[in-house]
Amino acid sequence: MWFSALRSAFLLSCFSAVLPGAEAAEPMLVSNSLNTCQENSLFTASLFKVTYTPNNNTAFLNIVATSSVEGMVVFDISISAYGHPIIKTEIDPCKLGLAGLCPMTAGKIPLKFNLPVGDEAASQIPSIAYNFPDLDATVRVFLNLTETRQSVACVEADISNGKTVDLIAIKWVLAIISGLILCSSAIINGLGHSNAAAHIASGALSLFGFFQAQAMLGLTAIHLPPVVQSWTQDFQWSMGIINVDFMQDIFTWYQRATGGTPSTIFDSLTTVSVQVEKRGLSILPETAVNLYRRSAAMLPRALGPLLKRANVMTGSGSYIVFGIQRAAFRAGIETTNVFMTGLTFFCLLVIFTIGGVAAFKGFCELAVKQKWMKGDTFLEFRNGWLTVLKGILFRLTLIGYPQMSILCLWEFTQVDSAAEVVLAVFFIVGMTVTMGWAAMKVIRMARRSVAMHRNPAYILFSDPQALNKWGFLYIQFRASAYYFIIPILGYTLVKSMFIAFAQGNSTAQAIGFLLIEAAALITASVLRPWMDKSTNSFNIAICVVNFLNAIFLLIFSDVFNQPPLVNGVIGLILFFLNAIFATVLLIMVIVSTTLVFYRKNPDGRYQFMADDRASFMKSQSQLTGTTELDALAATARGDKAGYKHGLDLDDDNESISSASMRRRTDTSTLTVPAAVPNGAYGRNQHHNSTGPSSPVDPSVPLFPAGGAQRTPSPYGGSSVSSRQRDNNSPPGSRAQNNASPWQRGAGYEH
Repeated sequence: MWFSALRSAFLLSCFSAVLPGAEAAEPMLVSNSLNTCQENSLFTASLFKVTYTPNNNTAFLNIVATSSVEGMVVFDISISAYGHPIIKTEIDPCKLGLAGLCPMTAGKIPLKFNLPVGDEAASQIPSIAYNFPDLDATVRVFLNLTETRQSVACVEADISNGKTVDLIAIKWVLAIISGLILCSSAIINGLGHSNAAAHIASGALSLFGFFQAQAMLGLTAIHLPPVVQSWTQDFQWSMGIINVDFMQDIFTWYQRATGGTPSTIFDSLTTVSVQVEKRGLSILPETAVNLYRRSAAMLPRALGPLLKRANVMTGSGSYIVFGIQRAAFRAGIETTNVFMTGLTFFCLLVIFTIGGVAAFKGFCELAVKQKWMKGDTFLEFRNGWLTVLKGILFRLTLIGYPQMSILCLWEFTQVDSAAEVVLAVFFIVGMTVTMGWAAMKVIRMARRSVAMHRNPAYILFSDPQALNKWGFLYIQFRASAYYFIIPILGYTLVKSMFIAFAQGNSTAQAIGFLLIEAAALITASVLRPWMDKSTNSFNIAICVVNFLNAIFLLIFSDVFNQPPLVNGVIGLILFFLNAIFATVLLIMVIVSTTLVFYRKNPDGRYQFMADDRASFMKSQSQLTGTTELDALAATARGDKAGYKHGLDLDDDNESISSASMRRRTDTSTLTVPAAVPNGAYGRNQHHNSTGPSSPVDPSVPLFPAGGAQRTPSPYGGSSVSSRQRDNNSPPGSRAQNNASPWQRGAGYEH
C-alpha cells in the first residue's frame, strides 16, 4: 500500500536525521571558515580548514592567514555550545613549537600541519558533540600580547560534526508525497466525488504552503542557528532551488552569453573560505561591513545600501553568504544561478503537467475504446479536458507564485544579466496580472450570482466551466468568502518583497515578518474563510506556527541583545516545534487522502458545506434523472443543450482585451430570453426589467409531488431527447420518495 510505504519512508528519514549514529561515519569535528570577532583585528584568514578526529586525537589544519602582529603572543581559547561556554584554556605557541607563530611575524602565513591533541583536552569534549545533528558550537580565539595581555586580534570558527537534518531523503519524500496528494485530488474529482476532492486539494495546498513558509525562513538574511538552517534547507525544493549539475553549467553559459558575470564560489573553495553568515549584517565587525561588491559600479549609487550582490568578499579575502545566497550555497548552486534555477524548474513543472494531462486524456480514450474501463468514467474530464487543463495551469501559477515573486524581485537587486532581468519582469508582471485578473473574474461571477440568486454559490458551483477553470481560487473557501484569494495574493507579494528587498537589514525583515504573520493570524481567526470547521482549524494552526516562527526570527535578529544561549535554545525549540507540526500535518493529509480511496462514497466522509454548494454542483454520482428538474439543473449550469443563450455564467471566451471589457459592461448579456426551446419551464418565465433575471422559473414548483420513474440522465446534447421522452410520461408517475438530484445529500430527504 503506497500510503504505508510513503509514511514509513518519511518516518525513517526523520529518524535517520535525529537519532545518534544514524549516519555511519567516523566521528569528527570540522570547521571550514574563520571569522573576525573584533574591530581592527590584526589577524585574518582567507582559508581555514580544521578537522579533529578523536580516534587518533589529531587535528589537521590548513590555514592561509594574514597577520599584522609582531612579537610574542598567547592564544586565549574559549569553546561554547549553543551559546553556553564549556571549555576555556590558554595556549602558548612557543611551548608547542609552532613555526611562524613564535614569535608572530607580519605577512602572509601559510600553515598546513597535523596538531596532536592531548588526552586531557580530548576528554573535555562530550560524546554528544560527535552525534547530535547540526551542532551549534563555536571556538573563539583572542591573540593577546604576552607582555601586556592586550588583545590585538580575535577570530572565531564554527564547528560541525558532519551530522545534519538536511537530508536528500527527506526532500524526495516530501516532494513525492505532495505531488501524489495533489494528483489524488484531481483523480477523485474526475471520478465525480467533488466534495472529497475539494477537501483533499485544500489540505494539499495548505500543506504545500506551509512547506514554502518553512523555506522562506531559510531565505531571510537573519542569523539562524545551524539546525534551523538545515531544517529550512529541507524545503528549498518547494522554491525551485534544486541542484542539477548539467543544468548549472547551462545557466552559467547563458549568463555569460547574455552579458553577465557568473560567480565562482565553488571553484575557489580550495583557496578561500566561505563564511555562512551567523549574525545580522548590522552588527558585523568593521572589516566585514566594508565589503567588496563586484557589480557596484554597474548599479545606481542610490541603491548601493540595498543591493547585496553575490560573492560578497571581506577584507581578508574570504566570502560571506547570507539569506538567499546562503540557501543557494548550501544547495551547491552558484549564487548568480539561483534565479534561473527556480525559473527553469517552474517552467519544467508546467511543461510536464501539460504533457501528463494530455497523456492521461489519451489513455482514458484508449481505455474506453478497448473497454478497459466504463464509458462514463472520467466523462466530464474527457469532454472538457482543455478547460480542466486551464484550471490546472492556473493552480500551478498559484502554487509557484511565492517562489517566482521572491526570485524575480530578488533578481532586480542582483542584475545577473540583462536577459535575466527581462525574464524576471515578464514572469512577475505576467503572473501577478494573471492571478489578479482571475481573482477579479471570480468576484464578478460571485456578485452576478448574488444579484440574480442572492447566493454566491449558485453560479460559482453550478457552472462546470467556471468550477473547472476558476475553482482553484475559491473552492477551498466558503461561498461567502469567495474574495479571500485577494488577501492571500497580497500576503504572498508583501512577504516576498520583504525577503527580496530587505536582504541587507535583518531587523527590518524580522519586524516585517512579525507584522505580516500577525495580520494573517488575526484575519484567519476572525473571518474563518475556509470551507468548514476542520479546514479552518487546519489553516489557523498553520498561521499560529508561522506567527511563532516570526517571533523566533525577531529573537534571532538580536534586537533584544539577549545572550547567545537564548538563540541556541530557541533554535532547538523552533526545529522540534516545526518538525513535529509538519509530521502531524503530513500524516493527517496522507490518512485523509488514503481513506477516501477505501470508501464507496468518499463524499459521505465530509459534512456538506453550509453554503449548500453540493446542491449546485454537477456530479455524475448525483444527477440521475431526466425530468424537468434535470432541465432546470442544465439551465443553472449553462449546459449547451440546456440554458446557455444570452447568459454565459463563466464567459469562457473572455480575455484581457478591450473587446472583452465592452462585453462585460454590456447589460444585454445579463438579460434572460423569454423562452427556451423544448423546455416546459421556459413558457411561464418572468422578466425583471430593473436588474438581472434568474433562469429559474418561479412558476415551476422546485419539488414536485409526483413524477415518472427516473431513467439515467445522460450529459451533453442528449438532454433534449430525454426531455421529449419525459413529456410523454404520465404526470403522476414520479414517486414521492424519489428525491430530486438537487435534494439528495443536501438534507432534504427528511
